[in-house]
Amino acid sequence: MKSKLSVLLLVFALAFNVGFSQDNSEDCNTNLQIFADYAKGKKYDDAYGPWMDLKANCAPNYNYAIYAYGAKILKHKLKTAEGEDKAKYAKDLVALYDDQLKYYPEKSKVGMILFEKAYTFYDYKEVFKKTDLEIYEAFDAAFEKDAKTIASTKGIYAYFNTLIKLYDNKEKKSEVLLDKYEEVCEKIEALEKDFTQKLNKYQTKEGEEEKVLSSKDKSYKKYYESSLKGYAQITKGINKKFTERANCENLVPLYERNFEENKNNEIWLQRAMNRLYSKECTDSKIFVSIVEQKNELAPNADTAYYVGILKDKAGKSNEAIEYYKQAIELESDSYEKAKILYKVAGKFKDKGSYSSARSYYRQALAANPSMGKCYLKIAAMYAKSANNCGESAFNKRAVYWLAESEVLKAGKVDKSLASQASKYAKSYGGKAPTKSEIFSSGRSGEVIKIGCWIGSSVTVPSVK
Repeated sequence: MKSKLSVLLLVFALAFNVGFSQDNSEDCNTNLQIFADYAKGKKYDDAYGPWMDLKANCAPNYNYAIYAYGAKILKHKLKTAEGEDKAKYAKDLVALYDDQLKYYPEKSKVGMILFEKAYTFYDYKEVFKKTDLEIYEAFDAAFEKDAKTIASTKGIYAYFNTLIKLYDNKEKKSEVLLDKYEEVCEKIEALEKDFTQKLNKYQTKEGEEEKVLSSKDKSYKKYYESSLKGYAQITKGINKKFTERANCENLVPLYERNFEENKNNEIWLQRAMNRLYSKECTDSKIFVSIVEQKNELAPNADTAYYVGILKDKAGKSNEAIEYYKQAIELESDSYEKAKILYKVAGKFKDKGSYSSARSYYRQALAANPSMGKCYLKIAAMYAKSANNCGESAFNKRAVYWLAESEVLKAGKVDKSLASQASKYAKSYGGKAPTKSEIFSSGRSGEVIKIGCWIGSSVTVPSVK
C-alpha cells in the first residue's frame, strides 16, 4: 500500500513540475522579450528588473541575450551605484562573465571576456580584495590565451599600468617589462592598422575629388576615427610610462646582456632593433650587432632601413639611399610601407632636402591616406622655407597660407591630430598677410606662384 502511495505521489509531483515548467517557460519568454527590448533601446534601468527575474527563475543557458545585454546593464548600474550596491553589481558582473564562459563558450570571445573580468578586478580593487599581482596575472592570462579578441583601450592601459606598479615595487624584472611593452605595443599597432585600413576606404586621397559618403558610411568613419583617437591616447600614455623607466642608459646594457641568448630569435631581434631605434640608441654597438645579425638571419624591409641608417652614420649617403629604397621595395603591405616611407622622408627632411622629403611624405599618404602627420611635416617645411621662397615680403608671407592649408588636412584625415592641427593652423595663418594688408596691396583673389623647391601656387583670400 505504501509503495502504491509513493508512486502516486511521485506521479503527482512530476505532473506538477511539468505544469510549473511550462508556465515558467512562458514567464521566461515574456521577461526575455521585455528586457531585451529595453536593452536594445539602451533603457538599462528598465531592463534590469525583468533581466533579474529571467536570471533568477530560468535556466542559465535559456538565451544568450542574458549575457549579451547583461554586461551592458550591469555596467550602467555601476556608473550610478554607491557603497554596497556598487560592490553587488561588480560581483554580479564577474559572476556573469564566468557563467557566459561556462554556458556559451562557443559564442564567447574568451580573451575579451577574461580581459573584461580582469578590468573589473582592477576598477573595483577594494571590492574584490585583489593585489596588483593578482590583477596583473588575470590580465596576463587573458592576453596570453586569446589576445586577438582584445580591443579595450582602457583595459590595455590598465594591464600595462599594473605591470608598471609591479616593476616599480621590484616584483617584476626589466626583461618582463620590456617583453610586455613590446607585446602591448604590437597589439595596439595591430588594432590601429586594422582600423586605419577600414577608415582609408572613406578617405579622399590627395588629388582626388572629395568622396560623397552615405549616412551609414559617415557613421562607420566616425567610429573608426574615434577608435583610432583612443588608441593614439593610450599609446601616448603607455610610451610615457615606459620612457620614464627605459632609456638608452638602461636599454643598451639590457640588450647587451641578453644578445647571445637571443641572437637566433627573430622576434627578439626585430623588437630590439625597433626599440633601440625608437629610443634613439642607434649610436650603440649593440644596435649595430643586432641589425647585422637580423639582416643575416632574416632580412626584411626594416633591416634594410636600419642598414641604411648605419651607412648614413658612416658617411656613406649614397649607399644609405639605396638601402632606404630597398626597404620600400621589400615592403608589400601598404600600411607598413607608409611607415617606412615616413621614416625615409624624415631622413631627407633632417638633411634639409625638402623636395625629396615632401615626395616621400606624399608617397606615404598615397599608401595610407589617414597618415595625417605627413601633412604636419610638409607644413613645417613650408613654414621654415617662407623667407627663401618668395620674391617679395608679401609673397614670402603668402607661403604660410600653404602651410596652413596642409595642417588643416592633417586634422581632417586624423582626428587625433585635430587639436594640434588647429593650433598650428592658427599660428601659420597669423604669420600670413592680414586682411588690411591684402586690401591695401590690391592683390585680393590673386594667384601667387611660389618658387624654389616648393613649386606651388596659393590664392590670396578675397577681401572687400
